[in-house]
Amino acid sequence: MNTDEILMDAEERMEKAVHVVQHHFQGLRTGRANAGLVDSIRVEYYGSPTPLKQIATISISEPQQIMIRPFDQGTLGDIAKAIQSSDVGLAPNSDGRVIRLNIPPLSTERRKQLVARLKDLAEEGRVAIRNVRRDANKHNDAALKEKVINEDTHDQTKEEIQNLTKQYEGRVNALAEAKETDIMES
Repeated sequence: MNTDEILMDAEERMEKAVHVVQHHFQGLRTGRANAGLVDSIRVEYYGSPTPLKQIATISISEPQQIMIRPFDQGTLGDIAKAIQSSDVGLAPNSDGRVIRLNIPPLSTERRKQLVARLKDLAEEGRVAIRNVRRDANKHNDAALKEKVINEDTHDQTKEEIQNLTKQYEGRVNALAEAKETDIMES
């Protein structure tokens, strides 16, 4: 691999790590209704676990309420069962056509638990980014050993990899701070 390929691969993989963290953050509950809380819940649909967003319309009818309207009314019970068995901690209310999930305000203790979980998820993201850095540095060292690049290019590439790492860790930190503020203030 040449230096451009090493840097491009590292940047793509770091970008993916940030997207994974962002996706996990969406699933963390704040005091407001958010479709991200339930859209990835898996529902047993004709024998296979299917994401809720593929079998129902998820909308926010009020600031504290999520409304789920299944495409097939026969799946209403399965959706309710999947929500109850998930870890979102919400009780589904069904009227036979739609399921409503009321979002209760968060207690201070629950907010602290969510912030602790948020910090764990952020650290997982930073670790993933550092693993990408490690792999990129290995490729860079291998390119030097194989005499594909010279010593100066090796050092410069190593520095660019470190700069990418700092940049993407900064993005994870910014996302975590914004979500923590959202959790603590809502």
